[in-house]
Amino acid sequence: MLRLVLNILWLLLGGGIVAGLVWMFISLLCFISIVGIPWGRACFNIALFSFWPFGSDAIDREELKGREDIGTSPFGTIGNIIWFFLAGIWLAIAHVCVAICYALTIIGIPFAIQHIKFAGISLAPIGKSVVSYEVAAAAKAKNAAAKVDAIRS
Repeated sequence: MLRLVLNILWLLLGGGIVAGLVWMFISLLCFISIVGIPWGRACFNIALFSFWPFGSDAIDREELKGREDIGTSPFGTIGNIIWFFLAGIWLAIAHVCVAICYALTIIGIPFAIQHIKFAGISLAPIGKSVVSYEVAAAAKAKNAAAKVDAIRS
């Protein structure tokens, strides 16, 4: 219930509509360029995440699925490096500036935390999936257990 209330407040007061629409616009620009389709797909996922962020987390797809795909491969890393210099750093700075403004008020701190989360994903969006906190925690726990088993054997 708390997540629903926070998501509604985020949408109306926390910049959710604005952030989601900006990410949708960036996604559209990337799709139009044809070359930018991988970035457009990542921006579209972030746009959906921007509209309803409480209760969700962005996680590396390789950690989620347990296998590498093109977005988590060296091609994804190259794409993230290009993205970082062309748009990622500027979007992250914008999210951090908005987060600072929200953090100045006690009520705005949950919104500030969300904007910091978006700043992080803005830097390297390729190879990420947005899932619920529970799914992300389960994937991380499974991978951690696998690493511990590998160390023990």
